[in-house]
Amino acid sequence: MLTAILIGAVLGYWIGGLVGLLVGAIAAGWLARRLVGGLGIARVAQLQNQFLDSTFAVMGCLCKADGHVSADEERVAERLYDRLHLSGALREQARAAFERGKADDFDLDAELTTVRRLTRGQRALLQVFLQVQLSAIVADGRIDPAEHEMLLRVARGLGCSEAEIAQIEAMLRGGAGQQPGGAPSEQALEDAYRVLGVERDASDAEIKRAYRRLMSQNHPDKLAGKGLPESMREMAEARTREITHAYDQIKQARGSA
Repeated sequence: MLTAILIGAVLGYWIGGLVGLLVGAIAAGWLARRLVGGLGIARVAQLQNQFLDSTFAVMGCLCKADGHVSADEERVAERLYDRLHLSGALREQARAAFERGKADDFDLDAELTTVRRLTRGQRALLQVFLQVQLSAIVADGRIDPAEHEMLLRVARGLGCSEAEIAQIEAMLRGGAGQQPGGAPSEQALEDAYRVLGVERDASDAEIKRAYRRLMSQNHPDKLAGKGLPESMREMAEARTREITHAYDQIKQARGSA
């Protein structure tokens, strides 16, 4: 909570000087207390630790879906540790979990049951979990059919649909397909609708509601209060940027303000 207050104070000072510093600190402290709620700080920290462990255990299992874990996949895992700014004990924990997931006797279904228990049905948390998994297996530029089948098994085990995987894939593609002059290509526009989870014939009001709902569900502070490790905050922030980017592309294509 102290970290949240400090961040709020710095942002407040940057925006509004000394008055902003005070307001930012108070607001951030209030928000942190609301997010932690009845769980308690220690409980949230425990959830975050377990979430991180399960994330890398499942990743190790996914990388071994084709029968072995290649040196390239090991390097992909190391790069992901870097991207999540894991160091010291957290990095060793992630490595140990990855090795646990590679073991022949790893019980994937039991691990997914643990993840469902940790996330308590929070769709945004489950989607961040899947996003990390997908990021790992596409980092080498290809998805082995066995890995894709295993990913679908993971999604089903978490109660997620193939449509949710398609949404995450669209997010990872991001702004690819932007045409000269800034207009989105047909593929980019199709991805944008998929990211927001709406049909192309949805009304402007429906699209705005979908955008606001996703931004609320995926707010990094909310996810942290529900168990998302601080190391994964950057990925949660990337999700909100992609949601906003998708919304902007749709508005641009429709000529909306």
